[in-house]
Amino acid sequence: MRKVDTLIIGAGHAGLAMSRCLAQRSIDHVVIERGEVANSWHTERWDSLRLLTPNWQRRLPGFAYMGDDRNGFATMPEVIAFIAGYARLIGAPVVTHTRVTSVRRDDTGYVVATTRGTFRCRAVVLASGACNIATVPALAGAVPPAVACLTPMQYRNADALESGGVLVVGASATGIQLADEIHRSGRPVTLAVGEHIRAPRTYRGRDIQWWMEASGVLDQRYDQTDDIARARRVPSLQLVGSPERAMLDLNAVRAIGVKLTGRVADHNGGTLRFSGSLRNQCALSDLKMGRLLDTFDRFASENGLDAVVGAPHRFPRTVIDEAPPLSLDLTRGSIRTIIWATGYRPDYSWLEMPVLDRKGQVRHDGGVVVEAPGMYLMGMPFLRRRKSALIDGAAADARELSDHLARYLDGARSPRVATPCEPRAEANFGQVPLWN
Repeated sequence: MRKVDTLIIGAGHAGLAMSRCLAQRSIDHVVIERGEVANSWHTERWDSLRLLTPNWQRRLPGFAYMGDDRNGFATMPEVIAFIAGYARLIGAPVVTHTRVTSVRRDDTGYVVATTRGTFRCRAVVLASGACNIATVPALAGAVPPAVACLTPMQYRNADALESGGVLVVGASATGIQLADEIHRSGRPVTLAVGEHIRAPRTYRGRDIQWWMEASGVLDQRYDQTDDIARARRVPSLQLVGSPERAMLDLNAVRAIGVKLTGRVADHNGGTLRFSGSLRNQCALSDLKMGRLLDTFDRFASENGLDAVVGAPHRFPRTVIDEAPPLSLDLTRGSIRTIIWATGYRPDYSWLEMPVLDRKGQVRHDGGVVVEAPGMYLMGMPFLRRRKSALIDGAAADARELSDHLARYLDGARSPRVATPCEPRAEANFGQVPLWN
């Protein structure tokens, strides 16, 4: 049995950011990874996917994108190379191709069993990701056998699909991108739309991520949010990281021929039935986008930016057919494939501790698992800030949580001034000036 102060589960960007901060505090630790570094980017993404955030937002503690295409969007091989390069740069103590089979607590800390032996540690960091398992509604079991069912984790490209029509269920960032790509391959696509957040790729001449960062939206804290549970469930923005910097929303996919329906409500035999709330869902999404743009406009006005950015404007409302279809007979052969882009959930099947809520999520306070002292989370949506799940959000969370972890290991009963994980040095991170 190997002893270590802290064990980190997961060698993605979040686990590696924590590794960097622990190393700076001279805290002995090991990072366990089920596959290669950045494993999910290697194995669970489709071929054409690009990051939804610009290259200038690829920032981790002491490391950042330094190329010439700061406003471009990284391909999957580029993301993998970035994360793997970071692991090498910081000398992260990663043990690859090792699966965690159980985590349990005893009188002295935690016992972590893996496929390569057992570790005993005083603290453990869960950085295994929020998207380990694709969530598929139970009614998917009623789909006729002739219709292939996939999740986005299984989809690679449109050419690998059966010929014929495709139903994409879910219209957040993943669903709308797949609907667009598959329809452009020549296959007719129907998109079942539930709750979604419409957003422009650019506004007033700047990328939306520039506005989100500059205005402070991305730095909104979990402990200053009225309903953090609701905020953590908010769908991802309808964005695509394309070289053309295109706005990808329901109007865009409708314009190329994608048929829009409401969310999947239930089934009757081989027939799917859709909710009649499509128009209301789209109106609500338009309203939310307008409120977000209002936030940007206020920020620009209050900080003297109106003269150096474009003029305020609003986008046309989402256009919906007069009578969207309310059902779809899957036995007629018009639909050959269904892609369930209905979200993801983490996999904590190996966590042998009563710290999960009824939805299988770890109960925590800003990444601190209160019911299990010495246990921490990283990389989850709105963990400590709205940007927590982004690559760019890991550094700030890792700094704060590593401080808490260090105090826990020291047995301190009150906060002390600790040697911090390095601050966000602008020379290293290449942060975009707010005025350019």
